[in-house]
Amino acid sequence: MDDVRTAAANGLTLAYQSFGDPHAVPILLVMGLGTQMLGWPAEFCQLLADAGHRVTRFDNRDVGLSTHLDDLPRGQPVAAFFGRTPPYLLADMAQDTAELISALGHDSMHVVGISMGGCISQVLTLEYPTRVRSLTSMSSTTGSRRVGRPRLDIARRMVTQKPARTKEEAIESGLANWRQTGSPGYPFDEDRQRRRVSESWDRRYDPAGNARQFAALLAAPDRTVALAAVDVPTLVLHGEADPLIGVTGGRATARAIPDARLVTYPGMGHDLPEALWPAFVAEIGRTVVQAETIRFDGRTAPPAG
Repeated sequence: MDDVRTAAANGLTLAYQSFGDPHAVPILLVMGLGTQMLGWPAEFCQLLADAGHRVTRFDNRDVGLSTHLDDLPRGQPVAAFFGRTPPYLLADMAQDTAELISALGHDSMHVVGISMGGCISQVLTLEYPTRVRSLTSMSSTTGSRRVGRPRLDIARRMVTQKPARTKEEAIESGLANWRQTGSPGYPFDEDRQRRRVSESWDRRYDPAGNARQFAALLAAPDRTVALAAVDVPTLVLHGEADPLIGVTGGRATARAIPDARLVTYPGMGHDLPEALWPAFVAEIGRTVVQAETIRFDGRTAPPAG
């Protein structure tokens, strides 16, 4: 595991961290709404690296150690849902990601995005197709408001939840959120989540940045028709018990993208249960090998991973 570093991208500074052999097949992990790169546990990243990949996780704009756009207005998610233009768009976050790929020294990478990170990764694949070798969309959706709807109590909490005033409040709020949205079929690791929220607070807690991201997500158009243009190997992973983005969002994504492969997991909610990490690594690895084989057109053996 490398130390956290920074790169210039789209006029911002993005913090990132890499795992594994620098010469291995590169994978970029894109995190979701208001969540720092820590949402990809280091142990999961190392497991993916041990399978033969160069794995990079990063803080999106407005979270963690990356640039916070404090000069912009606070996001208004409800207004964005009803058509008001947000401070920035998912397309801007996709451009951040595309330029990060270049800054990391790659012409393209295999991209794995979860939740809002899946939406960003879809936009990235559509707008910067040469940057993406394969797409894995996890616990995400197409942007259609007819699919992947959150449970009503969770949607209400997301809109009305007040910012924490102390680290202790942030930890308790984070634990309550995970208990509500996590995987009912798998154990809840309270100690791990408590440590993650504590570290996230210390890196930087930014409710205004979270609101700007949320507004960008809710303002995003339906990508269903556009996703028919995706022509890289695509994997869609989704929990069948996801209460935040229902499994219909994953199924719609897989239907929209030609030849996408859908894998769903009973008992999985809107998180990354440790018991499923080996399965995720195997499925992502299978997609990476497929894409590398296509990329090399069978003329040479694809690289490891």
